[in-house]
Amino acid sequence: MSIQWFPGHMNAARKKAAESMENTDVVIEVLDARLPQASCNPMVEQLRLHRQRPCLKILNKSDLADPAATAAWIAYYNNQENVHAVALSCKQASDPAKVPSLCLKIAPHRGVPTKPLRMMIMGIPNVGKSTLMNALLKKRVAAVGDEPAVTKVQQRLYLNKNMVLIDTPGMLWPKIQHPSDGLMLAASHAIGVNALIEEEVASFLAEVLLQRYPALLRARYGFSNTETMDGIAVVEAIAAKRQFRLKGGDWDFEKAAHVLLQDYRSGSIGRISLETPDSRAQLIAAYHAQIQSKAEKANTSED
Repeated sequence: MSIQWFPGHMNAARKKAAESMENTDVVIEVLDARLPQASCNPMVEQLRLHRQRPCLKILNKSDLADPAATAAWIAYYNNQENVHAVALSCKQASDPAKVPSLCLKIAPHRGVPTKPLRMMIMGIPNVGKSTLMNALLKKRVAAVGDEPAVTKVQQRLYLNKNMVLIDTPGMLWPKIQHPSDGLMLAASHAIGVNALIEEEVASFLAEVLLQRYPALLRARYGFSNTETMDGIAVVEAIAAKRQFRLKGGDWDFEKAAHVLLQDYRSGSIGRISLETPDSRAQLIAAYHAQIQSKAEKANTSED
């Protein structure tokens, strides 16, 4: 299953962000700590690198992510040039309060009334940008909702006389290269429901949980054994355990899939990360090997 979701307003938001980047000092990119690289928009990288802007990568929702995986990602990003990474949870009031001082360290030449520090907040939908904005300004200035892409226009707001915040709409990118990225984004509710099939997304999520967190899966749903299960079997077993049935008596797999996704999103299953730097490296290596194999086959057929 290849998931793609790029509504028209996102293209307009990209163009507006490109214009505003020229007058930005620091890019604050909000990522989902459970899938940092899958939730890292390549368009944001292209825009900030083109303007040579430093980046503060915020791994938000860190309270829902595996702490060991998050620590590995922080080290990974902090090894990149002109990047500083930090793990935060906007549920903790003290965490967002750290952001302005971190940005000042990145751009110490700004931050006075004559030269206010200009910070652009960017990221994919439903990753917590609006919640961060509201926490920084200590009032509701950005709409927060359960559905992705609530914010659709750019806002420019003053944090104080020395700091300006530019809030941008959540943006995905026109083509998600790796199918697993689309599924991770869908599982984490960054993609509109009209662009996905929940049973397929839940089966993918279940496969990841079976591979990395089988004990959490057993504890949450009371499975006695998960060694012989696959993703589809997990969804089926949840339907049976919870007695989710359709009117005709068959198991309601759609409802079971929805429950699994909601439990993951809320953290009810436990602290889970869908990717690590190592798993990401393996994904990229496999992708390049596939591309090379296709090229070699094409050359062979031409000969």
